[in-house]
Amino acid sequence: MNYSSMSKEQLLEQKAKLEKEYDGFLNSGLEINMTRGKPCVEQLDLAEGMLKEISSNEDCFTSKKFDCRNYGLVDGLDDAKRLFSPIIGVPWNQIIVGGNSSLNLMYDAMARCMLYGVAGGNGPWVKQDKVKFLCPVPGYDRHFGICESLGIEMINVPLLGDGPDMDVVEELIKDEAVKGIWCVPKYSNPTGTTYSDETVKRLAAMKPASKDFRIFWDNAYAVHDLYEDKKDELIHILPECEKAGNPNLVFIFASTSKISYPGSGVSCLGASAENIEHIKSIMQMQTIGHDKMNMLRHVKFFGDAEGVKAFMKKHADVLRPKFEICIEKLEDAFSECGAATWTKPLGGYFISLDVPEGCAKETVAMAKKAGVVLTDAGATFPYHKDPKDSNIRIAPSFPPVEELAKGMDVLCVCVKLCAVNKLLENK
Repeated sequence: MNYSSMSKEQLLEQKAKLEKEYDGFLNSGLEINMTRGKPCVEQLDLAEGMLKEISSNEDCFTSKKFDCRNYGLVDGLDDAKRLFSPIIGVPWNQIIVGGNSSLNLMYDAMARCMLYGVAGGNGPWVKQDKVKFLCPVPGYDRHFGICESLGIEMINVPLLGDGPDMDVVEELIKDEAVKGIWCVPKYSNPTGTTYSDETVKRLAAMKPASKDFRIFWDNAYAVHDLYEDKKDELIHILPECEKAGNPNLVFIFASTSKISYPGSGVSCLGASAENIEHIKSIMQMQTIGHDKMNMLRHVKFFGDAEGVKAFMKKHADVLRPKFEICIEKLEDAFSECGAATWTKPLGGYFISLDVPEGCAKETVAMAKKAGVVLTDAGATFPYHKDPKDSNIRIAPSFPPVEELAKGMDVLCVCVKLCAVNKLLENK
């Protein structure tokens, strides 16, 4: 029976039953971490062969005989650029290969905009009256953290089933202070949404009031499909920008953080030739080059983009059962009582759970008390302010299967108990 249809007496009966169940979890000594999209040990072990790719001095040279042990190549190895090129849809010679973190490249890109401006723009953003950024929500907390740390005002944009609400976006970009938009276009964090072709084309064809405007296109989950027979397809945005006469509109980011090793991967930034030259001219003062030995290790291990995609099937085999357990637990818990809704992504690293308004923080706090730690409620919104206090991000990847199942049991009981209490307040 749906909770909203229950009488006060029925709700009190449910409350007593759920409290008893919750008390049992409190005494079970659980320590389950579901806070972030952190690969599990089994996933880390998949790339063991990479550690053996460079074992002597003779292994340290690229296909063009460049010695990766030495200084040089501020924009990274050509071989590594070619590895990323088909994945992000950017010509290899319009790619910069960086260190282990695309987040670092994104922060640097934003800081560069603040200090130097963009190619063909109005100068440093920091010297302009106000800097605003559009943030599809729910979204990625670290994107929001970058903006907040640099004093950039964030504006919420609803994330729909096919991407950001473009009617809202197209209205907001009439403000010259709006300098860009964050996008996780495939298997978005946390909803798992993939942008439709129409949305990508509308983004690419935008005519913002500000000449400085940039789309920060974080294609973190470009090859992170869970299923062979059903997967989301995302069209590449740079060719669409070029067709629309906006080649400089987008910065594209990706990495191998959830492909090889999250702490020792390789990242990349792709963009128009003009954007890349502008960025490289500033990078020359920042670094002599990132870890080319690690770039070479990745090139040797994967070979090419098809090698990356084949390797990702192994990740899918580890992750798929975890996502299916989460969805099964949610369906069993809420299909009748109606206390929550959730996404069913075909890839990526997260499931987005929406609980009754005003219940997310309490749910997360209760779960933590019972030994199940989740991402803080509110983290999927700028300034950690979820206006409805309803969104919770589920990260299934790190816990072992048995722990994950137990953690989901705890979470579901907490959601139900909070929902019942909320309804009782109004009875």
